Amino acid sequence: MRTLIWYLYFGISLLETLPELSKARKLEAAGETEALDQMAFKRARMWSQNLVKKTGSKITVTGAENLPANGAILFVSNHQSHFDIPLILGYVPADLGFVAKIEMLKFRIVNEWMKYMHCIFMNRDDIRQAIKVINEGIEVLKSGYNLVLFPEGTRSLTGELSEFKPGGMRLAVKSGAHIVPIVLHNAKDIMKKGSITIHPAEVEIQILPPVELQEGDHKDSIALSQRVHAQIEAALNEKKAVK
Repeated sequence: MRTLIWYLYFGISLLETLPELSKARKLEAAGETEALDQMAFKRARMWSQNLVKKTGSKITVTGAENLPANGAILFVSNHQSHFDIPLILGYVPADLGFVAKIEMLKFRIVNEWMKYMHCIFMNRDDIRQAIKVINEGIEVLKSGYNLVLFPEGTRSLTGELSEFKPGGMRLAVKSGAHIVPIVLHNAKDIMKKGSITIHPAEVEIQILPPVELQEGDHKDSIALSQRVHAQIEAALNEKKAVK
């Protein structure tokens, strides 16, 4: 019953954003960027929180004090569930967009809101397109907007951290943005990969301290990717050890 109610709410609440979406289009046409940004990020945060609340889950955020006070941020997160995006959008205290898979462009209404949030859409099977999108993301970050990257590229079936695809780290290296790792604990328990059933879960969103760039990162982002991976993996393992 919880799953059915959630899907009904998802569809109805998405349609309810249409009047605001019409207003957003008018703001875009009028060049009122600041007002459009405020509307898009506020709507995304509220909608995401409501979607998560409908699962019956308990969400805890730790490490918010680690967020830099100034400058754009590239958030780098592990990937466990379809709910990772609403969890981060709804509960990380920052306005942000995502490096999303290109298939998201097929979802009407959602895709338009995502564009207004400065999300970028990547086809990982097309190297030229991926490079172009990385360059677009660099400009988004240089403009002061935050982005979230899931460098594993796909959701983890077990919750174990997979290898990172290092190319995405160029977003921070080339833009000068802060790199802030996010660790999602137990997000997979809301909806396991391959399942459409929703369950309440106790999820922690852990924000780690920013990762400092080191000499050589501007020439080769592989070592940087490995350092970020190690920090997220250590946080996941530490949580397992406590249980």
